[in-house]
Amino acid sequence: MNKILEKTQLSAEVFRMTFEAPEIAQSRRAGQFIIIQLGGDYNERFPLTIADASVEKGTVTIIFQAVGESTHRLASLNVGDSLANVLGPLGNPSDTHKWGKVVCVGGGVGIAALHPIAQEMHWHGNQVKTIIGARTKDLLIMEKELAAVSDELIVCTDDGSYGRQGLVTAPLDEICKEWKPDCVIIVGPPVMMKFASLATKPYGIKTFVSLNTIMVDGTGMCGGCRCTVGGETKFVCVDGPDFDGHQVDWNNMLARLGEFKAQEKDHRCRIGLN
Repeated sequence: MNKILEKTQLSAEVFRMTFEAPEIAQSRRAGQFIIIQLGGDYNERFPLTIADASVEKGTVTIIFQAVGESTHRLASLNVGDSLANVLGPLGNPSDTHKWGKVVCVGGGVGIAALHPIAQEMHWHGNQVKTIIGARTKDLLIMEKELAAVSDELIVCTDDGSYGRQGLVTAPLDEICKEWKPDCVIIVGPPVMMKFASLATKPYGIKTFVSLNTIMVDGTGMCGGCRCTVGGETKFVCVDGPDFDGHQVDWNNMLARLGEFKAQEKDHRCRIGLN
C-alpha cells in the first residue's frame, strides 16, 4: 500500500498528490510514468507521469487532472488514505544528456511531466529555455519549479490573463530562428505537440514529444497505446513515451484518442459528471 502524504488542489480539476513509493523514487528517471490501481471495488489501471520524486523521503509526486471516473476517484482520496497498487517506473527515460541548447515546451497538465525533464536537462549542464502555456492564468502549474531549472522561462496564456498572450508555438518559432537550439522536447495536449513539432521542422531541430495515448496494462500486451511513427507501429508504453515529433502520424493518433469518446461521455453521465 502506498500512503498519501500530501494533497493540494491546484485548480478546479487539477491536483498534486505525494505518496510513499521508495523503490520507484529510487529508480525513476525523467519522462517515465506509473500505473495506478485504486483497489477495493475499483480495479481499473490508469497511467500518470511522475512529476517529481524524493529519494531521501521515499516519495513520488503526481499532478493530474480529474477528467474521468478513475481520476475523479483518485481526487476523492485524502492524506492518510492509500493507493492499493502502484507499478513503475515504466517507459523509457527521456534523453537528457548534454545537448547544449535545449528548449522545453509544456502545455496544460503536461507541464507537470515536463518538470523532471527540464530538471535533468539543467543538471546535465544544458542551457535550458522553457515555454509553458495554458488557457488562463488559473490553469498554469509549476511556474516556480520550472523557473528554478531554466535559464529563461516564457509563460503564455490563450486569453492573455498572464504572461504572453497566444500559443506556445509563437515564442518557440522565435527561439528556433534566433537561438538555434540543439534539441526541443514537448509535453502537452496532442494538438499542441503536433503544431509545436511542425514549428520546429523547418529548422531541422531534433524534436521529441511525450505521447499520451490510451493505455491499459503499460507492458505492451494490450496494444491500446499503439501509434505510428516513421511508418512503423510503436507501443507508447514500452517503445516510448518519447518519440521523434517529426515522425509521428498525428492524424492517426488523434483519431485513436477519439475512438472511445461516446463511451467516455456515457460513463461520465452515469457517475454524475458532465
